Amino acid sequence: MGDKAHTHPGAAGRATAADHPASVRNVVLVGHSGSGKTTLVEALALTAGAVNRAGRVEDGGCVSDYDDMEHRQQRSVQLSLVPVEWDGIKINLLDTPGYADFVGELRAGLRAADAALFVVSASDGVDGSTRMVWEECAAVGMPRAIVITHLEAARADFEEMTRICAEAFGGDDPDAVLPLYLPLHGPPAPDGHAPVAGLVGLLSRKLFDYASGERVASDPGEAELPQLDEARSMLIEGIISESEDETLMERYLGGEQVDVKTLIQDLERAVARGVFFPVLAAAPAADGARQGLGTVELLELITRGFPTPLERAAPRVTTPEGAGRELRMCDPEESLVAEVVKTSSDPYVGRISMVRVFSGTLRADQTVHVSGHGMTDRGHEDHDVDERIGALSTPFGKQQRPVSHVIAGDLACVAKLTRAETGDTLSATDDPLLMAPWEMPDPLLPLAIEANSKPDEDKLSQGLARLVAEDPTMRLEHNQDTHQVVLWCLGEAHADVALERLRSRYGVQVDVVPHRVSLRETFGGRAAGRGRHVKQSGGHGQYAICEIEVEPLPGGSGIEFVDKVVGGAVPRQFIPSVEKGVRTQAAKGVAAGHPLIDVRVTLLDGKAHSVDSSDAAFQTAGALALREAAAEARIHLLEPVAEVSVLVGDDYVGAVMSDLSGRRGKVLGTEQTSGGRTLIRAEVPEIEIGRYAVDLRSLSHGTARFDRRYARHEPMPAQVADRLREEVRAAS
Repeated sequence: MGDKAHTHPGAAGRATAADHPASVRNVVLVGHSGSGKTTLVEALALTAGAVNRAGRVEDGGCVSDYDDMEHRQQRSVQLSLVPVEWDGIKINLLDTPGYADFVGELRAGLRAADAALFVVSASDGVDGSTRMVWEECAAVGMPRAIVITHLEAARADFEEMTRICAEAFGGDDPDAVLPLYLPLHGPPAPDGHAPVAGLVGLLSRKLFDYASGERVASDPGEAELPQLDEARSMLIEGIISESEDETLMERYLGGEQVDVKTLIQDLERAVARGVFFPVLAAAPAADGARQGLGTVELLELITRGFPTPLERAAPRVTTPEGAGRELRMCDPEESLVAEVVKTSSDPYVGRISMVRVFSGTLRADQTVHVSGHGMTDRGHEDHDVDERIGALSTPFGKQQRPVSHVIAGDLACVAKLTRAETGDTLSATDDPLLMAPWEMPDPLLPLAIEANSKPDEDKLSQGLARLVAEDPTMRLEHNQDTHQVVLWCLGEAHADVALERLRSRYGVQVDVVPHRVSLRETFGGRAAGRGRHVKQSGGHGQYAICEIEVEPLPGGSGIEFVDKVVGGAVPRQFIPSVEKGVRTQAAKGVAAGHPLIDVRVTLLDGKAHSVDSSDAAFQTAGALALREAAAEARIHLLEPVAEVSVLVGDDYVGAVMSDLSGRRGKVLGTEQTSGGRTLIRAEVPEIEIGRYAVDLRSLSHGTARFDRRYARHEPMPAQVADRLREEVRAAS
């Protein structure tokens, strides 16, 4: 950042435990799938001396995307931590997946980090999902910088991409998004494209040539000076406009030469405060080279411009009972507060928990209190337990490098926390505390599954429990109406990963079956029924007769039972038996096997026998009477209707509303929101939105999101009900 002429590959290169929060930087890499985040992490690790060649550690494994599943999918599907060291500073690089289905891993990375590097491909530009993440970071004031990759592409243009980034990320102040370096192009290739061979520092007016595989500093030639001076003036004005020294701009406009050291200090403060967003360029090292283009500059920016954990406002901390608690956050001597930001399973080590320590010091073999609350709606149980942690380590690819302790502000992995789940808080046993959970998107794509065989059925429950413990963006549902096991996911890729993990990690083979929604039945009009249960086969017989009338009620009324028997035709002790039989049959359904709701059942008359009548006989008669009434009546099939709210860019409003109408949806209204987006509110039958999470993403190019909640059951159109009955008959 200060444009120093580094040629060494960092200090020891390998990060272990930090000795003070001021010597830690936690940085998350954000960007769309294919933007080059993982390649950049590996290039930074190479420059810092943490690997022996691009992306490899001594055992030959990659430092990121080392999981076999990621190799098969050819993309990142989980959060990876790669610690490196530069100039005595430990840098925890958090590589996140770029695909929208794995936004839970991205949110975990944002929670664990104190600053973000937005990686933008020069060949692909800025997509809508990246803009949305930028806005999330802006809302919490997270410092950010932009790294432009893929400059080797034929039509890559650094200046044009910088302009696009200023428009996309600058908001009302595009001058807050400016480059610190300009790319230096080498001789043109046969196709006419001139590759980037170096960088020119705008503040130092130095040229840094990477053509040899190492950074070599020199003075720029006369040809570079005009472009350099113009961009340098814009950068200086951008830095001064964000300076905390309000007199600096006036002095600069008055002709005063501002000292470069002062500019660098103001730049570093503006970046750390999250009000200035530098743009840099980066490229991986060529074969045999020790440094990739721009990697030294990025490491300087991280160590000198990004904030330390001491500068981060910590999440709210309470006791497990909810009482507020004040702590000197990020103090290694304070009471322990750490958070599990990721949980994974290793076939040899068992469960591994990645934790961020916010306060105190976490030590190996320490007994800690594990608190987990607020996720019961996703299949997670509340728990407050004490656990003895296993070994502490810092990950590096498939390796786990042991450490004795982890101080406030640092990240590490904990082995064998059997009860801890993603989002849980670790604290001292004598001072249990709880951190406010971070916001996670609701999984809205249902995946109905069945065990493939009896052995799989025995292992399925445990495998699913582990899945949802690792990933809070999954929700497990045992639907009591449809008797299906449903795993709710964020999208198809998310579902594919869940199935693959069940198979490869937990040895469970499952079959995916069509997801069924919870339908209901009701009467379309009044009907009468007579239940006669009379049996005599020697000895004690069975005798019960009852007559009922059934009429529909308004939605939400449930089952209402009314006794209008006169003269003791049905003895008083058997009237509850009739009601029980009616309610039992209603729960089973009277036409298509779906629960009956919203009716009034009136018991009008009946007959009993002084010896043969019994509780069981009248229960059976009540059920028979309800079935007979249903046979004579028009039965409506009721479907669940959801209230849906869709937040979508203005460009896609028409397409989304048209699509909702095609799903038998009823648009209730629209509302203009900030950022050129519109909130659409509608009611849509749930049977029509089973795959809406996938379809909406395709329709809006990944820029829209939605939520849903159950509203009510209402009659299904006759033609839809008939089609559904035909499908059921065909399946059976």
